[in-house]
Amino acid sequence: MNLILWRHAEAEDQAASDLVRQLTPRGRKQAQAVAKWLRNRIDGDALFLASPATRTIQTAEAFGDRYRVVEELAPGGSAQAVLDAVRWPEGVAETVVVVGHQPTLGHVASLLLTGDVADWSVKKAGIWWFQQRARGGDGQIVLRAVANPDLL
Repeated sequence: MNLILWRHAEAEDQAASDLVRQLTPRGRKQAQAVAKWLRNRIDGDALFLASPATRTIQTAEAFGDRYRVVEELAPGGSAQAVLDAVRWPEGVAETVVVVGHQPTLGHVASLLLTGDVADWSVKKAGIWWFQQRARGGDGQIVLRAVANPDLL
């Protein structure tokens, strides 16, 4: 299974509520740049799961309209809730892209790489790409890529 954590792009600072904050013009450009990068690297049948927040939905829409909104990915969720939503390590699909929030995505990254939840930062519009594979009868987690739109 491939698990790609994609933090929402830059959003406006204030709105009527946190869930309705929208991407800024810069955020839309960031989302487009990352979506273009992903298109060249993932299978066409990848599953996109987005938080119910407007900014995550707008980020996912940069890739197209093939995302599902998952309540468990809302701001303030736990790392384990994310892993449960994607059914890690078996997976609900071969490649799952989670469009979510900090600090949750940083918690997921640290949990996968170290076994402990720590306050790691995923930059806005950044991605962390993990792969679960079997080697010699043992499961391994491979960090395939870490990127942010400034580097693409």
